[in-house]
Amino acid sequence: MPGIHTHVRAFSTLLHICALAACSPGTPARNATHADSTVFKVALLTPGPISDHAWNAGAYQGLLRIRDSLGAHISHIQVKTPADFEENFRAYGAQRYNLVFGHGFEFQDAASRVGAEYPHTVYITTSGNRAATNVAPMVFGFEEPSYLAGVIAGTLSKSRVVGVIGGTDLPPVKSSFLAFSAGVHATDPRVRVLTSYIGNWDDASAGKELAIAQIQRGADFIFQNADAAGLGIFQAAKEAKGVLIFGSNSNQNDVAPSIVIASVVIDLPHAFLTVAREVQSGTFKPGVIYLGTKSDVVKLIINPQLAALITPSLRARLDSTRHAMVDGRLHPPRIEFVDTTTAH
Repeated sequence: MPGIHTHVRAFSTLLHICALAACSPGTPARNATHADSTVFKVALLTPGPISDHAWNAGAYQGLLRIRDSLGAHISHIQVKTPADFEENFRAYGAQRYNLVFGHGFEFQDAASRVGAEYPHTVYITTSGNRAATNVAPMVFGFEEPSYLAGVIAGTLSKSRVVGVIGGTDLPPVKSSFLAFSAGVHATDPRVRVLTSYIGNWDDASAGKELAIAQIQRGADFIFQNADAAGLGIFQAAKEAKGVLIFGSNSNQNDVAPSIVIASVVIDLPHAFLTVAREVQSGTFKPGVIYLGTKSDVVKLIINPQLAALITPSLRARLDSTRHAMVDGRLHPPRIEFVDTTTAH
């Protein structure tokens, strides 16, 4: 389920991380300190830069909250390939880290392989469908606020054309787009939904090109889930007239407040800290960890600067729809890549 600032800031952030983790940028786990085996040690692998103000930034904020709330020793590294995933999972296990997060659906294969080798380390992937004694996916009910975003787009679209743009077509991303489309069509079945994938998570130029193409086909709302590549989508909307964007993963309302009507948010810091507390206290139980609207981990946050566009009748519909999801009366469609019956 991931920059907006300069490379200088990203580099300075990386130096800060390495100082905390006693690591070099390329091999943090191998060089991490053995100084005190009683210290709670937590690591994070992200597939993209933590400067993206989205998926990866939220995960890093979660790592910082664990450090600040639990006094944990932390380490982070950005990884690119499945070989990197497994290598760094294994290195952190060898360093006897207590908890390691692999941030995304794509990490579950590596976590499953490495987890059995290091039973003292808990491996959490933020999506997936495989659990073992010390391996668990943390699955977010992102479809629920995505459906609400669709209700907004379906109600307010003047062109009756809206778009969705993703980084890659991972199951969680496709599932959120399915729910968004359902929300659109529940409001107005005549609205057409355009779908595009960039093919990666960091090419802002490609994101901009796809957004321009959708805008030229009439899209006046775009729901993007593209991490750093999404910044190009924001830029395309800024340069167009009458086009509004939905932020995703983190609260992106401040990224471009004049065009972001709302953000579909995962409170990753809260989710990360909840799991870390369980691991530290020894109460962690293996299984799929499902966090939906009821848990308040996923939510739709309206941009206050554009709140006037949300009419009283639309706000009432959003509220009633949210309550229906919390009560279990409404279940937005989703791609069933996870069995939530084993959730805890």
